[in-house]
Amino acid sequence: MPLNDENLSNRNKTQEYSQETKKLLSQLEDLIAQIDEFEKELLEQRALLKEVVEVQPTALWVLNQDGSIYVNNEKARQTRIDPKTISPAHNDAEIEIDDHFYLLQVSKQNGKTIITATDNTKNKRNERLIAMGQMAAHLAHEIRNPIGAAAILASTLFDKVDIRAKSIVLEIKKSIWRVERIVKATLLFSKGFTLNPKRFNFRDLIAELESGAANYSYSKAIEFNFNLPDEVINADFDLIALALHNMIFNAIDAIEESENEEGAIAINCVKDGEIYALEIVDSGKPFENNARLFEAFYTSKTKGHGLGLILTRQIIEAHGGSIALLDGKKGFLARLPSVVD
Repeated sequence: MPLNDENLSNRNKTQEYSQETKKLLSQLEDLIAQIDEFEKELLEQRALLKEVVEVQPTALWVLNQDGSIYVNNEKARQTRIDPKTISPAHNDAEIEIDDHFYLLQVSKQNGKTIITATDNTKNKRNERLIAMGQMAAHLAHEIRNPIGAAAILASTLFDKVDIRAKSIVLEIKKSIWRVERIVKATLLFSKGFTLNPKRFNFRDLIAELESGAANYSYSKAIEFNFNLPDEVINADFDLIALALHNMIFNAIDAIEESENEEGAIAINCVKDGEIYALEIVDSGKPFENNARLFEAFYTSKTKGHGLGLILTRQIIEAHGGSIALLDGKKGFLARLPSVVD
């Protein structure tokens, strides 16, 4: 069919439409590519933001206007804080949950509520320890003189009373001896101590440990086994004896609080190269909170001042050694170098 002006015009329009379509398709492909690139960058930014949120040293929540959680991190998920109960009025406030202290920061941004909770437990406990240590040291000083006088009077009384009353005076002497130990431990903890190392045989400690156990009051039948080697160590005799006394007395208290009518306490020592490894084991009540065993002024016992284990650790570490819980049985493993500078 011959081309006329109308047909020619339609063909030109079709070609123009085709070129325009190709141009639009090309632009659409570029736009899709840009969208894909933007989506990729957005995903990368979201992943980065999530990582930034997770590595924050504080618990972090971002809440929607309805109080639902928009985002939070692992530290937030590990706490028992309910972010819905936190409002801007809590900004700079401190709350206590499960023996932990948290400092709160609250702000609002673009309709979202941002909450952070910094665990301030360690600082709080340090503040309390300083205050308690100062108070304990003051009380120890006040108690030391009258207790010393009472000890002298009790010894004099023991020599003069009728034999039927001697057991009563002996219990008084044991109680005074226990108070003297608490005073000594408190002053050592609050003021510190200096090592006075000297050479002595491990077996020289046995008489000291037996004397300590004899002066400690308890009601159950307890078997003591102090298996110390015929080996020479260079250390502070008095402080090592005090550390082992603390371990023995803790073990006695644990047996007293157990359901059994009798118990056993053993100290075993073997040499491992230049290190002496001492195991202190007992059959008493299991530990209640392993994480807080060496925390000053903390005790789960019905009697005790909460300084025995922390002072023992300080003494062992001052000798260049270490102390930790035993695996598989109830007790401690203390490692001491054979020579202390």
